[in-house]
Amino acid sequence: MAAKASAKTPKKESVVPAPAVAKSSKRKLAVAAAVEPPPKQLSIEERWASLEERLLKAEPEFQRAYRESLDMSWIYHDSALEGSVYTPIELRSAVDPTSPTFPVVGNGTDASIQPICEEIRRHREALDYIRDYALKKRMPITIDVVKKIYLILHPEEGDIKTVKYRKDIPQHRLYFHEYAPPDKITYKVRQILDWTNDPETRRTRSAVRIAARAHYDLLRVFPFTTDSGKVARLFMNLLLIRNGFPPAIVHSTERQRYYEALKGASAVMTQIVHESIENNLASVEKLLEAHESKGYAVKV
Repeated sequence: MAAKASAKTPKKESVVPAPAVAKSSKRKLAVAAAVEPPPKQLSIEERWASLEERLLKAEPEFQRAYRESLDMSWIYHDSALEGSVYTPIELRSAVDPTSPTFPVVGNGTDASIQPICEEIRRHREALDYIRDYALKKRMPITIDVVKKIYLILHPEEGDIKTVKYRKDIPQHRLYFHEYAPPDKITYKVRQILDWTNDPETRRTRSAVRIAARAHYDLLRVFPFTTDSGKVARLFMNLLLIRNGFPPAIVHSTERQRYYEALKGASAVMTQIVHESIENNLASVEKLLEAHESKGYAVKV
């Protein structure tokens, strides 16, 4: 008789549960990852406000040197866009007449540099004016503000009531975009200011876009025979500073691109203004970091 085969029951493999500590650690890591969001990226206004606070904490000598350096750089690049290139001696002599670089002939100053120094000083006075006016937020931005900026640069042109817009089409050796006809200037300048102050404009556009467009439109009108470019950029920076932004200082190396933008769409000019603001912020951040870490002095 054949023997019955006995059925063998397969052995069950014992399952070792994962340590409870490991699960707990994973849960804690997951919670920790969820609790720590990426750092918030600061806006341009927030970055500038932070930099201004750091500047105010610096010693007075550093603040003075920083302001002088900023103004000389601003005047240099803005004037270079117009074809006037100042030397460091001319800039330093105009900003600080007590500087040892101030040119002296005999017992008096060099008369040949005086007209240039006066031009630079008027430009700096215009910078001070837009900074001061920008802080007076209850004061309206009007056509008279545009005229005032021009009159600071050219006091010989009279006053707010008597200053005149150009009467012809200037043959500018740098600007080649189309200018507004003289009989349309008054209307077009008023149109720009109305658009700038319109609540709908401010509701639907950023402050940078408004300032860049107002500058672009004003320069295409070209209201004054001379220095319409300086006036337009000063007006743009007044709008930027009033809205908590640093000034947009267009670098002289961007001159050709700047002129080309005036002949094209305003979006290109807005991009140039954005880049100029970012470059200014980066420059101040680098300066402060160097000063705070090693006490470097501001150098022109």
